[in-house]
Amino acid sequence: MSREEFQALLDYSVEEARTVLLQGKVADYIPELKKAPAEQLGIVLTDLEGHIYASGDTDRPFTIQSIVKVFALLYALEHFGPDLVFEKVGMEPSGASFMEMTTLSDFSNKPSNPLINAGAIVVASMISQEIEFDHFLEYISGLCASNGLKVNEAVFLSELDHSERNHALAWELKRLRLLTNNLDESLWFYTRGCAVEMTARELSRFAVILANGGYDPLTGEQKVDAEVVRITLTLLFTCGLYNGTGEFAVRIGLPAKSGVGGGILAAAHQRFGIGAYGPSLDIYGNSIGAIKVLSELSEKLDWHTFAWNE
Repeated sequence: MSREEFQALLDYSVEEARTVLLQGKVADYIPELKKAPAEQLGIVLTDLEGHIYASGDTDRPFTIQSIVKVFALLYALEHFGPDLVFEKVGMEPSGASFMEMTTLSDFSNKPSNPLINAGAIVVASMISQEIEFDHFLEYISGLCASNGLKVNEAVFLSELDHSERNHALAWELKRLRLLTNNLDESLWFYTRGCAVEMTARELSRFAVILANGGYDPLTGEQKVDAEVVRITLTLLFTCGLYNGTGEFAVRIGLPAKSGVGGGILAAAHQRFGIGAYGPSLDIYGNSIGAIKVLSELSEKLDWHTFAWNE
């Protein structure tokens, strides 16, 4: 398929996906997130040669929300090592809503995985005792090849004012002695990370590094340890889209992470880094339009991790 044909397919897929946007709804449990325009949808793909394919609303900044968990996990695995990280959080799908207390496993007395809120708060607690948030933001910016990402202060304050459930999780984590830093600083660090803003282009630029085993094909640098990427992508495949992870894995078959701000990060192994944005969400909190686009592309281009290509 030529680059022109690929772009045409991408444009067609985005326009087709716009027809499902009214079936979803914008996140409303955080007041500032309700302001997002539900009709917007965009996707950017960056390949290993640096070619960029974009369609739709790709330059509107959005808060990454739960996608910050990917950056935090990479940082923690590289700086503290898998043994210490997984001593405090598990590796299993939770089977419950991402913010529920039941994501704290009765069997292991630790969060099911680092991609639900309880696990992410534990990871944020580890990182926040090690570095200032501004340095973590520089780390995220570097992986996105950005000159300097910023926090949406209005969203941050709105989330902080409506974080009762995360406070409850944090108190239980403290009781279980899983917080490395104090409770307030751990929760502040995690919540501020959720309010980091970026575009689908910047998210795609990060995703191509994951799709290439941590090696940035555009700069020739090994940005993230390959083993750390392997662990992270495996967790994204099994835990990355809340309670919609299983269906996404079956139908689309890519490691991915979503956020209730409408973003989806996905990695097509040694092919593309994908960043998508569409704030109209399905019942699980995933972008309904972005999933529609990815489903169309995966089916037509054999992106599924377990596709049998003869």
